[in-house]
Amino acid sequence: MGKKDKKGKKKGAEKTAEKTEKKLKQKTKKELAVKGEDDIEDILKTIEEEEKKRTEVKIKIVDPPSQRSGFTMTPHPEQSEIVLFGGEFYNGKETKMFSDLLIYNTKKNNWTQISSPCGPPPRSSHQAALVTRGGGQLWIFGGEYTSPSESQFYHHKDLWCYHFSSKRWEKVTAAGSPSGRSGHRMVAYKNLLIVFGGFHDNLRDCRYFNDLYAFDLDNRTWKVLETTGPVPSPRSACQFLIAPDGRICLYGGYCKQKLKKDEEKGVTHTDMFFLSPMKHDETLTKWRWQNVKQVGTRASLRTGLSSALVKDRILMFGGVCDKEKDDEELDSDSDDEGNEDNATFFNELYSIHFENERATWSLVKYTGKKEDRKTGSEENGSSQEDEVKKLEDMSIDAPVEEPKTLTVESGAFTISSTIGLQESNGKSEGSSKADEIDSKLFNIPTPRFNAGITYKGGRLYLFGGMVETGDKDLTLCDFHWLDTHKMDAWNTIIENDQQKMEWVEEESDDDEEDEGDDSEGDSEDMDTE
Repeated sequence: MGKKDKKGKKKGAEKTAEKTEKKLKQKTKKELAVKGEDDIEDILKTIEEEEKKRTEVKIKIVDPPSQRSGFTMTPHPEQSEIVLFGGEFYNGKETKMFSDLLIYNTKKNNWTQISSPCGPPPRSSHQAALVTRGGGQLWIFGGEYTSPSESQFYHHKDLWCYHFSSKRWEKVTAAGSPSGRSGHRMVAYKNLLIVFGGFHDNLRDCRYFNDLYAFDLDNRTWKVLETTGPVPSPRSACQFLIAPDGRICLYGGYCKQKLKKDEEKGVTHTDMFFLSPMKHDETLTKWRWQNVKQVGTRASLRTGLSSALVKDRILMFGGVCDKEKDDEELDSDSDDEGNEDNATFFNELYSIHFENERATWSLVKYTGKKEDRKTGSEENGSSQEDEVKKLEDMSIDAPVEEPKTLTVESGAFTISSTIGLQESNGKSEGSSKADEIDSKLFNIPTPRFNAGITYKGGRLYLFGGMVETGDKDLTLCDFHWLDTHKMDAWNTIIENDQQKMEWVEEESDDDEEDEGDDSEGDSEDMDTE
């Protein structure tokens, strides 16, 4: 036999890395065996085998979707339908992943579940795009699968197409695809699916991406796009959607920055870019990034927003801001029970208008419904129209560059409102009253991040998401819509009933004994990716 090519030999560092990886896998398998949980790749293989056994297409009217986050909610461009796929739910003890395909009919106000053979395995934090070709196609790329114990994560890099005409799933295999990832973004642009960013976490290290790929729907091929201009830094969870003038708009996002060994810091981005193909490039392989100047009443620092294109503007709702603490701040930020407010959640709605390379932010001012404005308030003897006037008198339209943020406690949530109200002498009574007025008059959904939001038939629809309350990460399943012409008030299709939300308290006999030992201050960022 001839000698092996030296170029093909593995270096010592590579061999060491492989051995380390092998040992870690063996150790992980032993730990999983104790928990009664299989290796994550074995779990996914079992799911795929079960999917192959299904031969029939089943369509049935079902109840609204269960609690979930990390799903996709996509409007059908030709039908009065919104398509929801996947997501996940955590009940305090276990994580449940979904792969169901659900259709909401906006005219009939009902949900239909379509179960088709050989569909995608369960996932969350994936991306979806719906195109009209071939009778309608829903394209799904990437995402992650989390084991029930949350001790294992798997990042998908598969591409799927659901054909509405035949009610069948197709797994599309093409060389040169992006690596496995979640928290990325994808839009349909002409005959392309454009994929940007995301992250990959193997529980030992986390890598963020800022690469740009395109999948050609005509030729069914992947290609890396060449770009010029100021390339956005690596990130996940950004807003990435078609702007009114046809360019792609990227805003914000999140990443973790390494500081020292085993130390990292969460970074929330607030920059904005336009992405568009170079002029005279008919191949759509060369693209240009441009910085966008942001003015007006901008949203405060946050990630996990939900956004949708609504005619001549983009609307963004909600989000979360993690609180970075050092050791000295931990005790002062804890309440009487030792719980920490790890994050602030938002429920404002922002509108963004574009002109050339300039984006103008404004906080949406709800007008209130006519019938409500004429209704008298028995509690204070004034009509709701008077209450609206009070809000206007309290500087709703004050020309400020950055919004004033009021933080108030409302039930289990920490609510931040930038409606323009000003605190009086540092007291919270005024802001609490203002929040109460907002809630009653405009029926604003509770604060949350990673909610599903989409525009269809003149309405902005909002579903699900997550919020942290105390030591609970509650997953939501309420459903609302807003008339984007009137901008009067939100309408509720499914109520947000916290009392009925499933949550399992972890049992520990040693809780009282261990209290205060060495657990102070360790808190993780909210999973906004």
